[in-house]
Amino acid sequence: MRAATSPRLGYCCKFLPPDRDPALTKRMNMASTTITALSRLSDVQAIEKLVLLARHNMTALKLQLSDVAARPPLQRLLRIISSILPAFNHPLGRHYREPELRSIIETGLAEAGALARAAGIRISMHPDQFCVLNARTGAQLANSLGELEYHAQVLGMMGLSGGWHPNGTSINIHGGSRAAGLALFREGLARLSADARSLLTVENDEVSYGLDDLLPIADEVPIVIDFHHHWIMSQGEYIEPDDPRLDIVRASWRGVRPLSHISVSREALLGDHDPDVLPNFAALIACGISARDLRGHSDLMWNRAVNAFVGRHLTWTDIEVEAKSKNLASEQMAAQLADPIST
Repeated sequence: MRAATSPRLGYCCKFLPPDRDPALTKRMNMASTTITALSRLSDVQAIEKLVLLARHNMTALKLQLSDVAARPPLQRLLRIISSILPAFNHPLGRHYREPELRSIIETGLAEAGALARAAGIRISMHPDQFCVLNARTGAQLANSLGELEYHAQVLGMMGLSGGWHPNGTSINIHGGSRAAGLALFREGLARLSADARSLLTVENDEVSYGLDDLLPIADEVPIVIDFHHHWIMSQGEYIEPDDPRLDIVRASWRGVRPLSHISVSREALLGDHDPDVLPNFAALIACGISARDLRGHSDLMWNRAVNAFVGRHLTWTDIEVEAKSKNLASEQMAAQLADPIST
């Protein structure tokens, strides 16, 4: 099943009420625990803890999806937080075989997946940056592979696996260590299950693998372009939709509508910057602002020129907004892009 061709943008992992109501924030978002905390519990206590977390998280996921489903089609995209099933990819994850716990997550994820499919919500997940396929040690690679298989299982229980990126679903990672190289990335990719491999995407970053560095593996894995990372890595380029490199990115998705990321440098860092002018990397560096500081994500999508830039790319790709204010930032961008005068 192919992803829809109409544009979508959305938020990542966490819902923020406009009034920051703490009760609603807690209800709408996933809860977690630590390996250390679980390790201190008896098996019975650990299962009880995970049952409570699973019930909460299944409800929170469905609440997030219901919120997205109620939005205009442009905003029907959601990244699910990786910690939805705490400790799943750890020896303590054996507790998830307990029948009551297994039933809660299988039922909850199936219902969430049905809701997402019915509303045309595009779903993604993004493991932490320690998850790399070109790991140079056996233990790190084993952990990375296990983490990717865990994400594939979550999406599989949602009915969003089997075949090439069904409904546009994806598990996104970074290229990993530049010193390790892309040959090792290909070797790691070959060790994934068919389901995990068919969901995987790889994203450019600001330090190790820029867009140009990743294009050679576009024959095996779809490329997710992060426009802010590219701006940093290229020292200021705003890549336009007609750039020939994006033809390779589009082709890497094999008929599925691509997915991309956007963010912008922090408001406090660029407090006096005209929001209707694209930030100029060279000029900001010349003013004494470091590239490291420019990498930080803003709270909101405050720069209308960047938002208009994103609007040009919505002709070919869906967009995940990686601002700290989550849904509030994506709503802000959507409101501007829905108004032709603003763009």
